[in-house]
Amino acid sequence: MEACPSPTYAPTSTTSTRSSSRRRQALVEAAAAFKRDEHAVRAPDRVEQVVAAVRAKAVSAGLEPAVAEAVWRSMIAAFIEVELDRHRRR
Repeated sequence: MEACPSPTYAPTSTTSTRSSSRRRQALVEAAAAFKRDEHAVRAPDRVEQVVAAVRAKAVSAGLEPAVAEAVWRSMIAAFIEVELDRHRRR
């Protein structure tokens, strides 16, 4: 199971953005079932890997890497909170 979709994914409409968010949320909720503890949920090393990849993809696409990083960090943080909530409830 891929932890995060490719940073090159760029939805073209609100519908595809919702669909992508639903897919990501489903993956996050499923992942909560097998992670042992909060550190495994937060996965700081994995977050930094994803952010580095996002920044590199942004540069190669001619986009501002700081903006791409801010958007992805915000999304990652929100989904970590969802996953922590699911993890705590099990």
